[in-house]
Amino acid sequence: MGLIICAAQTRPVRGDIHKNLLDHYHWIELAATNGAQLIVFPEMSITGYEREDAHKFSFSTDDKRLETIKKLSTENKLIIIAGAPIQINNSLFIGSFIFQPSSPTLIYTKQFLHDGEEQCFSASHHFNPTIKLESENIQLAICADIDHSIHPENAAKNHSTLYIPSIFFSPQGIPKAYQSLALYSKNYQMNILMSNYVGESYGMSAGGQSGFWNNDGHCISSLNDVNAGLLLIEKNGESCGSKIIYE
Repeated sequence: MGLIICAAQTRPVRGDIHKNLLDHYHWIELAATNGAQLIVFPEMSITGYEREDAHKFSFSTDDKRLETIKKLSTENKLIIIAGAPIQINNSLFIGSFIFQPSSPTLIYTKQFLHDGEEQCFSASHHFNPTIKLESENIQLAICADIDHSIHPENAAKNHSTLYIPSIFFSPQGIPKAYQSLALYSKNYQMNILMSNYVGESYGMSAGGQSGFWNNDGHCISSLNDVNAGLLLIEKNGESCGSKIIYE
């Protein structure tokens, strides 16, 4: 068996963190059952996308509500990347928590904000860890980060072999995302695993179509734009296989 990584395509419930966490536990356990060693969720997956109310739903860096996810990471030997508004000191960031088995939780923060987000969030380049998984060097992105080619270029300069964007793109935005990610994967010789929502968040439709690109710029497999699901990718050297689970 090769390295198995996966993207969860979820349908968040606005304002219901408890229900969203239960949904995370479900997908994490399903990923573990299928032998995954890494699972990534969309942008602000634990809360759903928020702006003006983000501070009400924000998480601290050592938030006790994340204990179950930390436990699931260790029990299943699974790296889990899940998003939320994260309060660090006096600033609020759009961030991803990176849970690693029996290891401290790391944080990635969005570096390039979408127009309007600067009214509610800060941007930062200071929280940008490289995740190690077997022979992979992994770097993260969140949504509008992928609209700036300098972001994947910097990931490549940091010797990234796998680039993982967590996004909230509308159906209208997905074609551009696909075009950009195909270009980045080929130009920078990185595999790319992208996770997006379906349904609605922040009163806007999400475009789904979470996908995986090889370093030739080809989208090997993707989910549809309607259903919540799991996209599992098994990597054996340069060859990749996929499995799709919808619910």
